[in-house]
Amino acid sequence: MKIIIAGSGDVGFHLAKLLSYEAQDTFVIDFDGAKLDYINNHLDVITKKGDATSVTLLQEIGIDTCDLLLAVTESQNTNFTIAVIGKALGAKKTIARINNPEFLNNKAINYKDFGVDFMISPEELAAEEIKMLLHQSSFNDTVTFENGLFNVMGAVLGYKSPILDLTVKEAKNKFSMVDFITIAIKREGIAQTIIPRGDTIFKMNDQVYFSVPQSSIEKLYPIIGAAHLKIKNVMILGGSSIGYKTARNLCKEKYNVTLIEKNKEKALTIAEDLHNALVIHGDGRDIELLEEEHIREMDAFVAVTGDSETNIMSCLVAKSKGVKKTVALVENMDYINISQTIGIDTLINKKLLAASSIFRHIRKGEVLALANLHNIDAEVFEFEVKTNAKVTLKPIKELRFPREAVFGGIIRNGKAFMSFGDFQIKAGDKAIVFCLPEAISEVEDLFK
Repeated sequence: MKIIIAGSGDVGFHLAKLLSYEAQDTFVIDFDGAKLDYINNHLDVITKKGDATSVTLLQEIGIDTCDLLLAVTESQNTNFTIAVIGKALGAKKTIARINNPEFLNNKAINYKDFGVDFMISPEELAAEEIKMLLHQSSFNDTVTFENGLFNVMGAVLGYKSPILDLTVKEAKNKFSMVDFITIAIKREGIAQTIIPRGDTIFKMNDQVYFSVPQSSIEKLYPIIGAAHLKIKNVMILGGSSIGYKTARNLCKEKYNVTLIEKNKEKALTIAEDLHNALVIHGDGRDIELLEEEHIREMDAFVAVTGDSETNIMSCLVAKSKGVKKTVALVENMDYINISQTIGIDTLINKKLLAASSIFRHIRKGEVLALANLHNIDAEVFEFEVKTNAKVTLKPIKELRFPREAVFGGIIRNGKAFMSFGDFQIKAGDKAIVFCLPEAISEVEDLFK
């Protein structure tokens, strides 16, 4: 599969990194020679310095044989132009990163007629992610499959968790009445994500990911030693595009929303548009202001200003004031892995969300859905099992399944099944699989 990525920023780099594990024929185009040098030194892809809107340059790298063109520069207009030109020159599929919600929501124009097959908005994805995180308040990561039939839930194990110091097998036996599979553990001081086995021991402050059917979500709270927090009052710091979209989404679901924005004109504009939100003009870094606006009465605090450090520090302040749930937007992807060590419930990165959303278009036809987990560089896939696929030939325990991957569950005829060793996968099933990047191609091969 030949893929051309226009833009070597965080989104482009993350996509190129994911693709480099799979020996895809990948090209990255950008003006920035320093960024391209960094990619060359770290990834096995081909780089080209220049303008991705140049017909000559696109023809030089074989746009007419391109299976997928990804326009993910910082400029929405540039991305749109690249996609249109690329499609006209023979690219089979084009995806453009855009910011303007009108492009996504306007049904009057069919953008495919112009050559843009798909559009993606990092801001809309981030706003939806925040809403989902607030729904499952005691968990810091949530991914749903098949409208919630199966769910991947992430949480940090506190001192109240009854599975501390137990092995995965012992924990499963102790809570045999609950359907769950432990699919991953991120441990302080260990860079590599742990794919748990039966003898893996749960430790204090582990970031643990469970795969559970809808019916077991409520039963999972006692296992992590937490109660289901009821979130009603939410304070949002920052009237950015993400802040506005998050407030809009939460107001629709009857949350009590307070939004703080230091730009007076922007605050007035948001207040005129969101009648159900309380919009405050002020600097959210001012602790006295936060106190005046009753931060101690808030159930959740969401910091989405354009400054990562401000978002992190304000969330720490909110935590110190007794706020139950904190979410901070960060630009630097290196920050993503530190949330469990500094006390913030969840750090999100809009570019990482965008890259993961785009990446599902790259997967082979068997993949129905794909999601990225916040704290680890790994993916959760939903595969559709084809007739005579290798995974149907033997029970799960007899498959040569890579150690860097684990089954999270099976969906058959609209019902959820736990994927333990004796389970026999059949054609037509949908399989949830957690997978580290280095095992993706091996796992995909089993579903052929």
